[in-house]
Amino acid sequence: QVQLVESGGGLVQAGGSLRLSCAASVSIFSFTTMGWYRQAPGKQRELVAGISSGGGTNYADSVKGRFAISRDGAKNTVYLQMNNLKSEDTAVYFCNAGRTFNPPYWGQGTQVTVSS
Repeated sequence: QVQLVESGGGLVQAGGSLRLSCAASVSIFSFTTMGWYRQAPGKQRELVAGISSGGGTNYADSVKGRFAISRDGAKNTVYLQMNNLKSEDTAVYFCNAGRTFNPPYWGQGTQVTVSS
């Protein structure tokens, strides 16, 4: 059974940094893609950053140049380094993993709050 466990959220001042971690219970290379989504109160869940099994990455325009997604296969963990955080980055951040022809897997979410 696949489990994704996020950690690293918290309260940070604007301009600060956080690193989120997503630990998978299986090899992260068994997924076609992995990524980070976020959902702010009253808003839809949106893609923040993704990484393919081949290592290609993509980012939401709002976080380009500030956030970086990376992975460590030995630890079965995907990271999201978030720099120069803004109040509008406040949201619950979810780890996501996908396999072709299968429903996606989700973590339980971790709260990120940026104070201005």
